[in-house]
Amino acid sequence: MILDAVFFLLQAALDLFWWAVVVAVIVQLLVQFGVLDTRNRFVWAVADFLYRITEPAFRRVRRWLPDLGAVDLSPLVVLLLITAAGILLNAVRRYMILGGLYF
Repeated sequence: MILDAVFFLLQAALDLFWWAVVVAVIVQLLVQFGVLDTRNRFVWAVADFLYRITEPAFRRVRRWLPDLGAVDLSPLVVLLLITAAGILLNAVRRYMILGGLYF
């Protein structure tokens, strides 16, 4: 029962971070194309929050990616890593159930 809650919370955190990355990319694109104005306090607060949440992960991935100029592939790589972490989390849960370690 306790491990159910732990695995649920870990999966929920991964899902929330996945959506934060998607929304951060969309907001950044809308700001760059001039659809959203960062002089609006609410837009600035949302964009700043998403930047602070996602930028540490993007920065770590950018160190390993080649410089492609204006194209930033780090959000795509982060989304793939989050998905891989979710698959790994489900595999660990399944192996714990099959091994009898799941209580």
